[in-house]
Formats: sequence, structure tokens, C-alpha cells
Amino acid sequence: MPSALMSGFPSPSTDQVTLANWRTGPYNKWAFHHVRDVVPSADIPNAAGDVWQLESRPSDLSSLSVEHDGTSYSIDRLLDATDTDGIAILHRGKVIFERYANGMSKNTPHILMSVSKSMTALVAGILVEKGALSPEQTIVSIIPELRASVYSDATVRHVLDMRVGLRFDENYLATSGPIVEYRKSTGWNPLGPGESPSDLRSFLTGLRDREGPDNGPFHYVSPNSDLLGWIIERASGKRFADLMSAHLWQPMGAQYPAYVTIDRFGAPRCAGGICTAVLDLARVGQLMLQDGQRNGASIIPSQWIEDIFTNGDPAAWSAGDLAPYFGGRSMHYRNKWYVLRDRKMALGLGIHGQNIFVEPAKELVIAKVSSQAAPLDANLTELTLRFAEAVSDLIGG
Repeated sequence: MPSALMSGFPSPSTDQVTLANWRTGPYNKWAFHHVRDVVPSADIPNAAGDVWQLESRPSDLSSLSVEHDGTSYSIDRLLDATDTDGIAILHRGKVIFERYANGMSKNTPHILMSVSKSMTALVAGILVEKGALSPEQTIVSIIPELRASVYSDATVRHVLDMRVGLRFDENYLATSGPIVEYRKSTGWNPLGPGESPSDLRSFLTGLRDREGPDNGPFHYVSPNSDLLGWIIERASGKRFADLMSAHLWQPMGAQYPAYVTIDRFGAPRCAGGICTAVLDLARVGQLMLQDGQRNGASIIPSQWIEDIFTNGDPAAWSAGDLAPYFGGRSMHYRNKWYVLRDRKMALGLGIHGQNIFVEPAKELVIAKVSSQAAPLDANLTELTLRFAEAVSDLIGG
């Protein structure tokens, strides 16, 4: 990380991280673990007196070798090549590898980008178990304000599995159009000269363009996950940040508070704005390995976890718009988790290199956060997938 970034009082303009540059390199190497200094946020408290203590049992991973595109990567070379800011690997509930870079430490919350979607869907699953929500409900039965939108006939299940027939181009490099207006509505982009402030819920209500029927191919649209946050809040009558704290973060025994970015009216950016410490992200994965239980108490419903691993439509995935990034692997998408079907490994993935991998058969969890320059990089995505597979092969059963 360039040492000059945000180091003066104030820093020279060339070294300042702002709302206009915080997601671009090199500024993201500071911004991704200082997000609340740039974007408004809501705290997700932990229970400081009930921390899930993870035993450290370091393993020698020096023999790990990942072959990709004619190059052999050691773990050190791979972490450097993927701009890794923090990583924790758990095997059988023990921390076997942990490392931080670019100013990160174990207590630093780092933005999860679209891994936030996977976290949000776990909260949704908890509400389903409690009877506050059903995947088969129509969205407008929960949020009538969306009757004139593209969501008029969609169900919560369509939102959970990215199968809403919405026309929306998730082009992270676009400089104009709906995705830019979307970011402005969430407070992630600055307004242009003379522009009036928007908000996330108004943006969602205004989505009307249709690409195809609901329940069609997998179609990756981040606003769907922000909508899930609105669904959760409306169904429960409580703020998302409070729900995540009360139903997941505190009972799980998170070591540090988390937070989520919010718009000017407090709507949470559930699609990409959750920020957590790396080991707490790993704790979520370990909780999934334990059928959602800690100390004999159910936190994430085991049926929801089983649904992630065993359901989902591989044909819808193969016909969808992200399959080319996964090298032809047999996959499905369920409850905002990707699943490698051959390995039965669940993945949460976010742009700029955010990852969680959960593989029950190997009792393996990998939590990895990064500050890659490009939002989507097919080469680094494949390299990271091969890394997770190589770790799995190395540790054995």
C-alpha cells in the first residue's frame, strides 16, 4: 500500500481517498478496510462477553503449489498476486493459517462486497425458520410499493436465487447508466453537478425494464440483494443491522463488531456493503460446517444450509451470465451462495477478490479479502478457485 495514502492532516489531494476514487487502485488498498470513513454505515454489534474462541494450530503450507496458466504459485506468491489483504484458513475448527497485509490486522473490518449477499441470505434463512418470512411469498405481498415495478410477480425465492427477469447490466466499469445511478442511490458514488440526491428504495421501486420471465436463467443483479434487505426489514419490522447482530453476529460469538453501509435514509447495502473482520467471516463458515449450531444452540437453520448445498438449478446456472468465470465447473446457485457440485463446496464471492469457501467433507473454511484493482478479473478468479481446491487437496480428509 502506498505509504502516503491518507497519511497527512490533510493528505495532499493526490493521496486522499474520496467517494470518487475509493473503489479504484491504489486507493482501495486503504479504503476497503476504512469504508466507514468514506460511506455512512450502521453498526452490527457483537457480544463482547461471549466470543467464540478459535484455537490456533498453524500448519506448514509451504508445500502448497497452485498451477495456473503455465505458472506455479506458492502460497506467498499467490497471496501477493491476488492482492490479498487478509486470509484465515480453518481446518476442523482450528486456525491453521492466518495472514494480513496492506495495513490490515485481525481486528480490522474489511468490506465483503458481494459476499455480503451470502451473509444477508443467512439472515433471511433465520427469519424463514422463525416463521417471519417464506421463500414462496410474492414480493408485493411484503412490499406493496413494488406493484408497478419489475418485481410485481416475483417471489422471494426468485430474489434469493438471482432468477428475476430484470433487465440490468452489471457492468462495473460503466461511467453512466442504471448501475451508476444505482451506486449514487446507495451513497457509493458522488452526485454530479446539479444532481439531486436519490435513495436505494426509490431506485428499486423505479426498476421496470424486463429482460425475460422470472424463474429463467441465473441473472446476476446486485439490486436484487438490496431488495432482500428491504424484504427482511419489512417482514420483521426491524433494521437489518439489528437483525444481523441479534440473530447471527452475537449468538455466533463474533470477536469484533461488523457494520454495513447505508444510504441517506438508512437503507442497508446488503448487496455489497457488509464489513467484517476476517476471522469473523471464517466463523460464519465454521458455523455452517456445524449445521448452524454453536454450543448446542441452533443459529442458522440446518435445513437452510442443506438447501444451499443440495438444491438450486444447475441448468439455470449454466445458462446464466457468470458461468464463463468458473471454468466449466459443475455448479449451482442457491440462497445467494455458489456451490461447486463435485466438491460440495459452497462459495461466497465478491468483486475485487472477496471470498469465503466452505467444504463440509474436508471440514475446511477459507476466508479471504483483497484489494484487487479490477472489479472482475477472470484470471484471478480462476487462480483463487484453484487455490481453494489445492488447499482442500493438501489437507486431505
